[in-house]
Amino acid sequence: MQTNLLPSKNILTRSSGYLKEICSHSLNPYSGCGFGLSSCGVGCYVRFNPWLTRGRKWGEFVDIKINAEQLYRQTVTREKNWAHKRAIPFTVFMSSSTDPWQPAEKKYRITRAILQAMQDEPPDTLILQTHSANILDDQETLQELSQRCNLRIHISIEGDRNRLPGLPPPPSSIEQRISALEKLSTQGLKTIVCLSPLYPLNNPHLFFQRLESTGVTAVIIDHFIEGDGTTSGSRTLKTHLPFAMSQVQEDCVHLPYRDQIIDIARGYLPVGVSAQGFAGHFSQ
Repeated sequence: MQTNLLPSKNILTRSSGYLKEICSHSLNPYSGCGFGLSSCGVGCYVRFNPWLTRGRKWGEFVDIKINAEQLYRQTVTREKNWAHKRAIPFTVFMSSSTDPWQPAEKKYRITRAILQAMQDEPPDTLILQTHSANILDDQETLQELSQRCNLRIHISIEGDRNRLPGLPPPPSSIEQRISALEKLSTQGLKTIVCLSPLYPLNNPHLFFQRLESTGVTAVIIDHFIEGDGTTSGSRTLKTHLPFAMSQVQEDCVHLPYRDQIIDIARGYLPVGVSAQGFAGHFSQ
């Protein structure tokens, strides 16, 4: 892993494209991701962003934005005003192209510093997205933030299998992530499970029953088709993920499978589909 300590020019990025209906701004405390060589990194659409990778292999680099906290404090008022002038909430999605609780966070605590800055200058809504149970490191800060803004915690659990054929393991096991959901939900925090991208499920009814028992608020179901920023899933089709999925269940790589799972999930929890779910819109 190549680790670079670099100052950033910007930390609050005004949303466009797919993110525009989800949030007003995205915030990435790191560039690159230490989870890039785990299962979630295989189908990650960010690996195809040449502006970000700059010729580097996804999963083998991470840039530490050492001035992220200062940048947030310097620009939050301006960016909040920008959103409010457009009659939209100042909604921050952290993160769209990295994981806030990747391994580097244990050492550098960039995410923690930003969250602490948000205690002084909170957004209207904060969406935290992670694949890792390491989010538990910041439970106290999350509790305080939940009193200052509309806080939603999204934890990705793609399915009820820890491994797909030929793919590496996930950053945290399913049980570790479910345990994190239980702990955060018990504290009254709003937690949401993201099946993103949706894996083939071994026992959908049992899986959603288990998720319901954790106290989560809702689930987001997001197939790689329409979910990777392309209508056909063309980015993900360049990776090994669809083949690995089809080895388990052939029809799971098509959208009708997603719709079948949505129907089952709604028997247990409110469901949001793709971007609508990430934006906080759910139905049961």
